[in-house]
Amino acid sequence: MKVIRNIGTQLTRVWYTIRLPWTLFRKRMPLFSFIVGRLCTMFIMLFLFGFALFGLMELAPGDIIDQMVQQQFMSQSASTGAQHSGGGEQSSKVFTDEQLLVVRAEYGLDKPFYTQYFLWLKRIIRYHDLGTSLLSRAPVTFLIRTRLINSIILNLISLVTITVVSFILGVYFSSKAGTRIDVATTFFALFLHAFPGILLLILLQLMASITGLFPVTAYPDFVYKDNPPKFVFSYLYHVFLPLLASFLGGIGGTMRQIRATMLDQLGMPYIMALRARGISERRVYLNHAFRNTLNPYITGSANLLASLFGGSLILEIVFAYPGIGRLMYDAVLQQDINLVLANNMFLSFLVLAGMMISDILLAFVDPRIRYGKV
Repeated sequence: MKVIRNIGTQLTRVWYTIRLPWTLFRKRMPLFSFIVGRLCTMFIMLFLFGFALFGLMELAPGDIIDQMVQQQFMSQSASTGAQHSGGGEQSSKVFTDEQLLVVRAEYGLDKPFYTQYFLWLKRIIRYHDLGTSLLSRAPVTFLIRTRLINSIILNLISLVTITVVSFILGVYFSSKAGTRIDVATTFFALFLHAFPGILLLILLQLMASITGLFPVTAYPDFVYKDNPPKFVFSYLYHVFLPLLASFLGGIGGTMRQIRATMLDQLGMPYIMALRARGISERRVYLNHAFRNTLNPYITGSANLLASLFGGSLILEIVFAYPGIGRLMYDAVLQQDINLVLANNMFLSFLVLAGMMISDILLAFVDPRIRYGKV
């Protein structure tokens, strides 16, 4: 018992020795220590998520080698049928188990999933390489970079538009609460919020196809380097309908949230005290109630950018937009583990980074919030 007690005492001393510098660091730089702690937590969660994703892909029936074999068999059957109809000779190719084992070993699929995962992490840390697509044999970094720029441009335009218009309309209609225009706007906002997004995309696609006013695809048929000014105008023309669909799908819920928060703030006692002091309604709305409206919106919008990236999958498929959502969809269907993991880790990073950024913004917006206080 004495030995166990001594070991416990030594461990306690070691713990306090390690904890003391961190405690002093938190007292001197509370916000910076909060950011460091959240970054460490983010990397731990990303590590666990990647491990779980590798395990889930291992549980899925078949793998990419089976799909490659099936595609070769299908193409071979089609060519065989053409040869029969044309009177040519029939050719066949037999894939033995030994050949499949060699191909799996070449792709690294013969190892357990945890070994594959740690080899993937080692390659990232040492060579800063996300690996190679198992199907196209192209670098994953190249595939993601070419699609990521398109998705970032589309989703940032949607995010900025939804945020600005939602705040303008939410603050304005909170001052018109109970009027006919407020009731009508609330009804349409609720209708847009409940309207199925995929149905809205299909209806806009049909409208573009029937009227011919807008293209049915959301990307120009030439590259930016050919004619940059023409590409910008053509890009805005092509993405108008996808942006309209994203805007209509997000404006309803966001505007109702801001309007409800503004009405809640306007009923607070400090608003009554400000009005009793003779402060103008404009200052009451914009300098006091509006500032407190930012807190719940910042907290709720932590996942907004990530949800836009995830929700743009259907949009990119319907309008043939070359974004990262469509790339991830194809990678999941083909069980391209390197591409699937890189895409999902990126979306997870967006969620965690959005939460951390929202917490930091709250500290700047609301002086009552302080991080790292002991």
